[in-house]
Amino acid sequence: MTWDAIVVGGGIAGLVAARELAHEGLRTLVLEQRDAPGGAVRAHTVAGLRLDAGAESFATRGGTVAALLDELGLADRVRTPEPHGSWVHLPHGDGPLPRTGLLGIPAHPWAADVRRTLGLVGAARASLDLVLPSTPADSLGELVRRRMGARVLDRLVRPIVGGVHAADPDDLAVDAVAPGLTTRGSLARAVRRLRASAPAGSAVQGLDGGLHVLVDALVADVESCGGEVRTGVAVTDARRTTDGWDVAGERAARLVLATPAAVGLLGIAAGEPDPGAQVTLVTLVLDAPELDAAPRGTGVLVARDATDVAAKALTHATAKWAWLARAAGPGRHVVRLSYGRAGAETPADVDVALRDASTLLAVPLEAGGLLGHAVVRWTQALPRPSAAHQAVVREVRTAVEALDGVAVCGAWVAGNGLASVVPDARAAARSVL
Repeated sequence: MTWDAIVVGGGIAGLVAARELAHEGLRTLVLEQRDAPGGAVRAHTVAGLRLDAGAESFATRGGTVAALLDELGLADRVRTPEPHGSWVHLPHGDGPLPRTGLLGIPAHPWAADVRRTLGLVGAARASLDLVLPSTPADSLGELVRRRMGARVLDRLVRPIVGGVHAADPDDLAVDAVAPGLTTRGSLARAVRRLRASAPAGSAVQGLDGGLHVLVDALVADVESCGGEVRTGVAVTDARRTTDGWDVAGERAARLVLATPAAVGLLGIAAGEPDPGAQVTLVTLVLDAPELDAAPRGTGVLVARDATDVAAKALTHATAKWAWLARAAGPGRHVVRLSYGRAGAETPADVDVALRDASTLLAVPLEAGGLLGHAVVRWTQALPRPSAAHQAVVREVRTAVEALDGVAVCGAWVAGNGLASVVPDARAAARSVL
């Protein structure tokens, strides 16, 4: 059968690109290797609750995700997290994360919450950022270390970057993880400028019912326009024909590759994109009224040198989202723990997660209160945006620009998070129209 366009990859990027093409009147086929679409925004059911199996929020910057949700009729389901704040788990004790910061970089180094976590010496060192001369830096870690000192890097930035990107700040290019953050002059002032220019409200939002609601809406929209989403299809080659492309026995004039496998499928002479760390998410549904007080706010990030837990982060989902607390019911709580750091194994199971949750929440949690659990392992979900990875992406984009009717998209080229993935996928679709 001949289609107008084929999209390889049924994650959010592939679905957004397919929707753009379908709305232009093109008969569009989406091919997804897994048994369900959505990629890292899939859903699963735990103890009778329909929950996000991967991402559960999106960054509000740029307004592109909000615009898409409005087009899909989901604007009235957008929710802001509860304002409980979050914590960091350190070897010498827990402390709050700065409420006015960016990736842990404090906008006000002498603020009370920053002093509590850094100590007076660390806060004083961080404050020197305001008077130090400009110094060039090749990575986010080097920049923070030079401007604000090791305590800001180790106690604030490294735990957050590890939780968000499953990577170390020393391996990440500044502009890839913090667009607009200057490498010249004061970091604190740069963070203030970025926060002042951001839309009012929370930096992240979610959806009532879970972020996976977006997947269902995208699939329904593609299919309502005559498109088709097929799952369980492994694409192993893409062959050029006289009038387009042959992919998995289907033909189309246009091809969008929403997968890092694009490098091999197209035979591009570039290095391999960063595969990202393997991330394991363990979800616990607990009968634990003692967690009603949200003892660590909406969650805890873990410093790399804290050896008493294996997790890198914990989200207290029922403390973060009021809609989920209502769905769970009184005294029932949903806690998600994330495992998997760059270059490290992911020793995660329900027993390890229960012990880690007890430590991070400072509340003893017994197996008898466990109502249900799920362990989900993700690969290629969080490519680390290092300088080497960015170089590969530039080579791939240059090679694809020379191919008529072909585009690439996805977190592997756009960067992590829906705020990066959605506008890039829309642009990819437009480029092949």
